[in-house]
Amino acid sequence: MVDLGAPRRGALGFILATVALDATGLGILIPVMPQLIRELGQGGLQHAVIVGGWLTALFAVMQFGASPVLGSLSDQFGRRPVLLSSLSAYGLSYVLMGLAPTLGWLFAAQCLTGLFSATSGTAYAYVTDVSAAEDRPRRFGMIGASFGLGLVIGPVLGGLLISYGTRVPFFVAAGLSLTNVLFGLLVLPESLAKEHRRPFHWGRAHPVGAFTELRRHVGSARLILGVLIIQVVLQTLPAVWPYYTMHKLHWTPQIVGYSLGVYGLSNILVQSVLTGRIARRLGSLRAAEVGFLLVAAGYCGYAFGTSTAFIFICIPLTVMGFITQPSLVTLMSSKIGRQAQGALQGVVASAGSLSAMVTPLVMSNLFSLFARPQRPWYFPGAPFLLAAALAVTGSIVVLRGAHEKP
Repeated sequence: MVDLGAPRRGALGFILATVALDATGLGILIPVMPQLIRELGQGGLQHAVIVGGWLTALFAVMQFGASPVLGSLSDQFGRRPVLLSSLSAYGLSYVLMGLAPTLGWLFAAQCLTGLFSATSGTAYAYVTDVSAAEDRPRRFGMIGASFGLGLVIGPVLGGLLISYGTRVPFFVAAGLSLTNVLFGLLVLPESLAKEHRRPFHWGRAHPVGAFTELRRHVGSARLILGVLIIQVVLQTLPAVWPYYTMHKLHWTPQIVGYSLGVYGLSNILVQSVLTGRIARRLGSLRAAEVGFLLVAAGYCGYAFGTSTAFIFICIPLTVMGFITQPSLVTLMSSKIGRQAQGALQGVVASAGSLSAMVTPLVMSNLFSLFARPQRPWYFPGAPFLLAAALAVTGSIVVLRGAHEKP
């Protein structure tokens, strides 16, 4: 295990800064991308929405296939080169977007971003390498909080930068990534000792092979399935939240923005403060169960709530679901050797990509089906009720899987 004493304390700070800046760079583009798509496509907002959806889907597909490969590469060559290479590719992709003369350039840049979207997974693997088992939930929570902080700052910064030109935010995002590469070259030591590395093998690098390999190590597909379930549950909210609250509660865009601000800040608090404490007090398995059940309770509140005040009260319950994934990853990481930690994080990232492909499609169509007042089955909260049922199912799946033997 790498010594993170005084000379090396910059390493953990770099990891947290990397995740925060990565999320900030992505967040900067959220308010800017529709305008750039409209400029390049010479169409209206409805056309931009369709193109934006395809760009998001392309990122998810590329990430789904590439994450286990990058994770396995980090198991052979170490975390440092994979992390710095990914950051460099991110910076290059932002430059391509900023210079894009056609929509084709945007799609090419998005391919590059998806192929090298290993910063989060490699960051988790790095922290696993340098942390004792009892410290992992807290540090995993810090990573999640750093990502949440970036997503809070990024859109605000993007909204300010666009006043200087549509292309300016892309070059700022590129500057953040490339500056972080230079910082990493100075302060980031390698975390995976050579004796703990393993050769790259294509048979276990693609998503199916990586899943099969990890199933043998972890002892149960149910734990990995639990990660996928909590990803689907948590991504239900961004998929339908603006439409649901505007439809049922007649919220204005301003109130929607305030609610998402509360959600983001609550997320930071939970992951930076509560995740580690709850895991130390209850253990990783029980912490995961608590997260599943509390997010289920919050989503039931969304589904049946009829007032703005009640919905805001349910937000902290919902955010407690972010305890679950760090706890599950801690549980799985304790069951495998250091040489497979990168593969584990690659599978976790692929689970996130798969849920990103499926959840918006399923939940938005479910909302559309049940939000028609003239139909006898009118119930606009159906997506949240389904997500609550999935969370309860996930708690049962994980509880059974945790007791299975390899």
